[in-house]
Amino acid sequence: MDKTFNPQNIEQQRYQQWEQNHYFRASGKGDPYCILLPPPNVTGSLHMGHAFQHTIMDALTRYHRMKGDNTLWQAGTDHAGIATQMVVERQLNAEGKTRHDLGREAFVDKIWEWKEHSGGTITSQMRRMGTSPDWEREAFTMNDDLSNAVKEVFVQLYDEGLIYRGKRLVNWDPVLHTAVSDLEVLNEEEKGHLWHMRYPLADGSGELVVATTRPETMLGDTAVAVHPDDERYQDLIGKEVKLPLTDRLIKIVADDYVDMEFGTGCVKITPAHDFNDYEIGKRHNLEMINLLTPDAKMNDQVPDAYRGLDRFDAREKVVSDLEAQGFLVKVEDHKLKVPRGDRTNAVIEPYLTDQWYVAVESLAKPAIEAVESGEIKFVPENWDKTYYQWMYNIQDWCISRQLWWGHRIPAWYDDHGKVYVGRDEAEVRNKHSLGDDVTLTQDDDVLDTWFSSALWPFATLGWPEKTPELETFLPTSVLVTGFDIIFFWVARMIMMTKKFTGQIPFKEIYITGLIRDEQGNKMSKSKGNVLDPIDLIDGIDVEALVEKRTKGLMQPKKAEQIAKRTRKQFPDGIEAYGTDALRFTFAAMASTSRDINFDMGRVEGYRNFCNKLWNASRFVLMNTEEQDTGANGGELSLSLPDQWIWSRFQDTVQTFEKAIASYRFDLAAQAVYEFTWNQFCDWYLELSKPILNSEASSEAQKRGTRHTLVNVLESLLRLMHPFMPYITDEIWQRVAPLAGVEGDSIMIQPFPEVDPAKQNDAAKADLEWVKQVIVGVRNIRGEMDISPNKPLSVLLRNASSEDKRRLNDTQVLLSKLARLEDITLLADDDKGPPSASALVGEMEVLIPMAGLIDKEAELARINKALDKLDKDYQRTQGKLSNDNFVSKAPEAVIEKEKAKLEEFQLQMDKLREQKHTIESL
Repeated sequence: MDKTFNPQNIEQQRYQQWEQNHYFRASGKGDPYCILLPPPNVTGSLHMGHAFQHTIMDALTRYHRMKGDNTLWQAGTDHAGIATQMVVERQLNAEGKTRHDLGREAFVDKIWEWKEHSGGTITSQMRRMGTSPDWEREAFTMNDDLSNAVKEVFVQLYDEGLIYRGKRLVNWDPVLHTAVSDLEVLNEEEKGHLWHMRYPLADGSGELVVATTRPETMLGDTAVAVHPDDERYQDLIGKEVKLPLTDRLIKIVADDYVDMEFGTGCVKITPAHDFNDYEIGKRHNLEMINLLTPDAKMNDQVPDAYRGLDRFDAREKVVSDLEAQGFLVKVEDHKLKVPRGDRTNAVIEPYLTDQWYVAVESLAKPAIEAVESGEIKFVPENWDKTYYQWMYNIQDWCISRQLWWGHRIPAWYDDHGKVYVGRDEAEVRNKHSLGDDVTLTQDDDVLDTWFSSALWPFATLGWPEKTPELETFLPTSVLVTGFDIIFFWVARMIMMTKKFTGQIPFKEIYITGLIRDEQGNKMSKSKGNVLDPIDLIDGIDVEALVEKRTKGLMQPKKAEQIAKRTRKQFPDGIEAYGTDALRFTFAAMASTSRDINFDMGRVEGYRNFCNKLWNASRFVLMNTEEQDTGANGGELSLSLPDQWIWSRFQDTVQTFEKAIASYRFDLAAQAVYEFTWNQFCDWYLELSKPILNSEASSEAQKRGTRHTLVNVLESLLRLMHPFMPYITDEIWQRVAPLAGVEGDSIMIQPFPEVDPAKQNDAAKADLEWVKQVIVGVRNIRGEMDISPNKPLSVLLRNASSEDKRRLNDTQVLLSKLARLEDITLLADDDKGPPSASALVGEMEVLIPMAGLIDKEAELARINKALDKLDKDYQRTQGKLSNDNFVSKAPEAVIEKEKAKLEEFQLQMDKLREQKHTIESL
């Protein structure tokens, strides 16, 4: 083995071996275990959220594969309609062309061409993360088999009357000219205005004052609403008002939606341009007047003066005209949530159009029952409340998009606008006996990508064919996903899978938290705090990182701020930590569904953990290679440390399995870390040295310790493998032969099982006693500033018969590890000479101080240290007592000062205790 662990030397070569040897395939043996990869966008690249969730999915996959289960991790990508179309359109725009110059067919061919050459970025990055899905079964939502499944579902739902075409309000992106889902709309608070306007009563008896944030939509008002219990307006309900700037009269209606306390208690109702107004409009049978063209200009439904104006230009003119005609009461500054398209940043418009819908009420009922009955379980359980909240208030689902890239809706129209639905045009003609003289034109729209991804659990397994995979792996075992798509994806998969297979799609849904930056802020390009998982694996210099974070930012000032902040945070760039350290960090932070503040210090700590494991393995190999490890037989005599480490390992396996079963990856990682670093590396390796190096040890004892070294390490590597695949396989290749284990890779080895025969409570108790004595002596050395290499005499007082037995059995270990020249038992009434002491149970461990320390010099050193700490304490306390500092300093700075104050106090307390001990000598 190399002297130092270098991940770059092993990772890609090791991964190629795994993939080439088809280790990621389901074995066909054991109980089925299946995970579905939430299909990332084919345009996408790996972000921290992906890396986190993929680590969890891969850990579960590797664990169950090693447990002997018939394990399938089904991978694939989503065609990502809008995102992919935009990528290719931008390329055309750079050439001075649009998609319309190419035409639909040629443009779609261009997208397929882009997909083949550039669409595999995220799957290659997943490979860098060490993930092990069955790439041979990789699915793509636009491939023929999945496209056929989409058509089949559409046709069946249409034939049952569950898919229909209707005119309703949708989120409309005026740049993309398509409806978009709620998930593609960002609602962020912006500064705006509230315009108050007079609406005169038609009979001339007075006026109503309404307020709006969008005065241009008043041209489409069809009512004014008041609350039915509002005494101010009881007499006006049913009457009419004159709509300013138009020649229309509109009714005053009563509706519970109106808040009597807000503004004047009167609300203008524009059913075609506001989702709440739309519902009021339906309740009161109001006319719905669409004012806008697809690119958000005023159409011919408005007075001549406003036609053809952009909506925001129309706003200025409407406000100006209202003021000129005396209808404007006042204008107030007002903060409001503005919906913007996540890709175009354009203000999204509620827009009345003809779209295709799924009537979901009948589909929702069995999906709700599946969770209520416990057939599907959320982890943590409280997410079922979010699920129910959405499902009980479910609205029909708009599934059409005005794009060219996607599953084209399998519907055709004749010259009279009559619609026919079928799997293809030939089926439509045959089914409806339409001759060649009837011209049919296919619907231009495509299906929402959420429609095809809703079929993911069964379409990827071969439905509508009754495939062996469908029979074996549905329902799948667990879905690992984020809370933000519980409705958009999770609920729809449950509805569709129940509808078309009669089964649930998955038994459990593990909801993860979000990965945030160290301060708890959401990672985003605009904040300039995004971390790229590949940069953490390979490292990146600071200027390259600055370029990545500022590329594409339109505001030079913001780019400058992000650059400055990045250089300050990472003056030397980001080091290469390797995949295993990053994966272990994710696992160690994966507590059930809590958001995670990503700490770079943790990654560095777990890289050190990898180095620790590497160095420990080198020690094991140096002491066992070309030695008798008992792999071929021979008498084994296991020492107390051997028995202890085996017993502790059984406890660790037990803790790990329990944690994995409850999705507490943090606890599983903690158990592995604690055993590896503290028990195996820090204690057992040291405890093995006296046995291996002592001439008094028999060959059977040495063989027993060598056997334990290699076999515990080999078993430990298998335990760690789901979290840290690369380093464990690399070391295992060298250790396995010494342990008598055959095989080409650790990933197809069995997961460690708890062996009751190796659980030994007595050995654990005895060795813990040894550790306490050694730690007691080491603590005294540290407190008294005694060199660790100086041999010491130790006195034991108040030792029980059990303490004496343990002393007799372990004196060699104590002498070697605590660096003792002699150990003497004192009578219980013998106080002994002036000594520093430590307690082990009721037994006192005494170290006589005579000749070991210069009492006066040590007291002077302590007093000097106390003086310095006291000054630091007073200075920090002064800062925190300063109201000016506390009010202006960031919260993180204040917390840091408080932590310093606490640390100073702890150090002073410790020094005072040492001082007291020395003064009493």
